[in-house]
Amino acid sequence: MYTIDHLRQTEFPHAATLTYLNHAGIAPLPQRAKRAIQAAVEALSIDPNDYFGHVGLPLLMELQAGLARFVNAADPAEIAFVTSTSAALNAIAQAIPWQPGDRVLFCDVEFPSNAYPWMGLQRDGVESCIVPADNGGLTLAAVEQHADERTRVIAASAVQFFTGHRTDLAAIGQFCRQRGILFVVDAIQAIGHMPFDVRAMNIDVLATGGQKSLLGLPGVGFIFVRDEAAQAMRPRLIHSNATTDYLHWLAYDLTPLPGAARFNAGTPNVAGIIGLGPSLALLQELDVANIDAHTTALSRYACERLSAAGLRVITPANALGPIVTFRSPVDAAATETIVQRLAAERVIVVKHLDAAGAAYIRLSTHCYNVREDIDRFVEAYQRLSAASG
Repeated sequence: MYTIDHLRQTEFPHAATLTYLNHAGIAPLPQRAKRAIQAAVEALSIDPNDYFGHVGLPLLMELQAGLARFVNAADPAEIAFVTSTSAALNAIAQAIPWQPGDRVLFCDVEFPSNAYPWMGLQRDGVESCIVPADNGGLTLAAVEQHADERTRVIAASAVQFFTGHRTDLAAIGQFCRQRGILFVVDAIQAIGHMPFDVRAMNIDVLATGGQKSLLGLPGVGFIFVRDEAAQAMRPRLIHSNATTDYLHWLAYDLTPLPGAARFNAGTPNVAGIIGLGPSLALLQELDVANIDAHTTALSRYACERLSAAGLRVITPANALGPIVTFRSPVDAAATETIVQRLAAERVIVVKHLDAAGAAYIRLSTHCYNVREDIDRFVEAYQRLSAASG
């Protein structure tokens, strides 16, 4: 394992005065990423043409190769940069050659980014098969029960944003590959927390924004598209740098670039993407398997503390990731007041509502959090709840 105290002091100094438990919403930047972004912005303010062409783009190519290794893609050409998970999944949804009556299967606790792009295909005659969550998310048993010969895509989050359920990606991926079903994974809550092997897991598409588990800025992220799957897709959103010979601007050739590059989305946010490089390096230095062990242990501890306090935890104990959620004993308005009072005491968590409007509170940790962060939340929550009546 790594040294938590050193990590908190050097990369996350805010931890000395702020109990931050909302990494599943937006994560603080490591100091090294902040410095890299600041340096890029400074360079872009002086000679952007030189920096963009001679420094920025080579760094992006280096990061592309690093991300390919990070998820064990077969080739860096299977990686493209995106602005967000939802932008990536919308692009994928619009690029698949659908037939009327085709179906997409996902569970009923998916974040809208991994639901709306599929639901919007109804206009093309594509059906959404929204299955009830099993143990807080999508399981192989649920897939086996609901998938049929018309199922073209199965979409799942690696870790569910609401329940914290950790999906068995390898099991579902094997099911999909054996049946020729595209397996699409929203990895935003998990990519910096646990090891990914897109080949071993039989993942066809993996999409993530950078602002959560990757410890990057909002507005940047990446997508993995398995080469064979990419070649069968024809994007409807066609950007200037996603086509063959795109530097010949006036040729107007709509032939898509090979691989994931056909999902390029115009001029990239160079400074923001460059910030992902140091964050990725930090995650690799710590070793994602170590981060996984650390944050899973914190989640287990949080479940124990919250349950001992008489709170109903909905995160499944047998499928833990970095997120723990419990049912609030009070209504949504009162819960929001407690969350705001916690923030005033520099304890940061979020409120979520289920489909029926019942309130829950979510805690989400990362590599530098410690048990004392959980303790401080529980103690402050109990005191503020008692004071609110």
